[in-house]
Amino acid sequence: MSFRQRLIMLSATAVAAAVVLASGIVYAVVRGELRQQVDHQLRDLVEQIAIPTQLGAFTEGSGTFILPSSSLGESGGYAQLVQPDGTVLRPQGREVDVPVTTRTVAVARGESKGFLSDETVDGKHARIFTAHVPGGVAIQAVRSLEEVDSTLRDLGFALALICIFGIALATWLGRMVARTALRPVSQLTEAAEHVAETRDLSRRMQTTGDDELSRLGTSFNTMLEALDDSQRAQRQLVEDASHELRTPLTSLRTNIEVLANADSLPPDDRRKLLRDVVRQLEELTALVAGLVDLARGEEPEEASIDLRFDRVVAEAVDRAGIHSPDKHFTTKLQPCIVHGVPASLDRAVTNLLDNAAKWSPAGETIEVTLREGELIVRDHGPGIEPDHAPHVFDRFYRAPAARKLPGSGLGLAIVRKVADSHGGEVSAEQAEGGGARLVLRLPAEPVPTDPTLEPARPAGRLWSSA
Repeated sequence: MSFRQRLIMLSATAVAAAVVLASGIVYAVVRGELRQQVDHQLRDLVEQIAIPTQLGAFTEGSGTFILPSSSLGESGGYAQLVQPDGTVLRPQGREVDVPVTTRTVAVARGESKGFLSDETVDGKHARIFTAHVPGGVAIQAVRSLEEVDSTLRDLGFALALICIFGIALATWLGRMVARTALRPVSQLTEAAEHVAETRDLSRRMQTTGDDELSRLGTSFNTMLEALDDSQRAQRQLVEDASHELRTPLTSLRTNIEVLANADSLPPDDRRKLLRDVVRQLEELTALVAGLVDLARGEEPEEASIDLRFDRVVAEAVDRAGIHSPDKHFTTKLQPCIVHGVPASLDRAVTNLLDNAAKWSPAGETIEVTLREGELIVRDHGPGIEPDHAPHVFDRFYRAPAARKLPGSGLGLAIVRKVADSHGGEVSAEQAEGGGARLVLRLPAEPVPTDPTLEPARPAGRLWSSA
């Protein structure tokens, strides 16, 4: 059974149960009211009859008192007396066979209280009220219930029709409600099946409102957009990686083939060729390492902690000064705390410094400033043209002037990935007076008084003080 069929069945069952329950309550209330009216009439009938204290030789019509002698179907009712010995005194000229039981005799003797009962009298359904009266007798007042039963039969038939019509209407309304309510679910199912069959992630659902199904459709669209972006990024990464790997691999293969005949080469050429091979292997290693870092996506390399970002920058600047001794690094570092992965943040800062060192001429100064979680690395190289500034953090992007320099175009892309994973952002712009100004912004907090917080200390690294 489909979900729509189950929903229709459940809604129809709920409405049917409500209609049947309401009909049963109406029937019970009307039945009780009608029978209560008959009981009141029987009690009134008994109260209207004056029974003498001494019956003596009672003869109906003697003028002492008169019992109602109407037939059972009339409004006047019928009554008879029952003496303690079980003798029945009927109205004159009437032979109505009203049942007399031991309980009736007990009421006549005063041994039992009066009671109401349903009996069949002369083939008719009747209501009998038996009560003790002065004179040591019991009186039985009788009224037919055929009029009440007929009314209840008509009412039951009408309520049965209402139940049938109500159930049919509930089923039809259930179908309409299910069709309307489940339309977004049907669209979601069709979209999911379409994506599963075609692998096409461009399908979207039309959503309106803010109910649960609309929010589900919006979440589904968001999921498809995320999957589409991820698939597009993965495809672009593979295409860019294959393009970038093709050139160094071809060059490396050519140099290795030449080295295979190294005996015919002069010693200087052979040494130069070996240096080229080693340099190409280093570039290839850096390229593969960058691809691995980017392929990780948002997966953390290690647990995030609170650490002193100014100390991370200070250590990275110390290492950059060793790797680029012909450059001068100046720092203005304001102590601050960031929450992040130490190795990732160190890699991002190192890439920013390496990029500045690559573009800065020998002897120039690279200015490193950290203020309220904003790291600014400013070099004095040729700068960034406005057309290229928005793309410097793209993967494999290299400006025309950078294609003559070593690098894979992944360093700044890794910086942006680290910034995104830590809730930050990056930007690049032309600095006043020449050079480039690259900015890494991270959510940061000021260092508390007498801080005891220390950054993580990876093995083999020296962390400088602020």
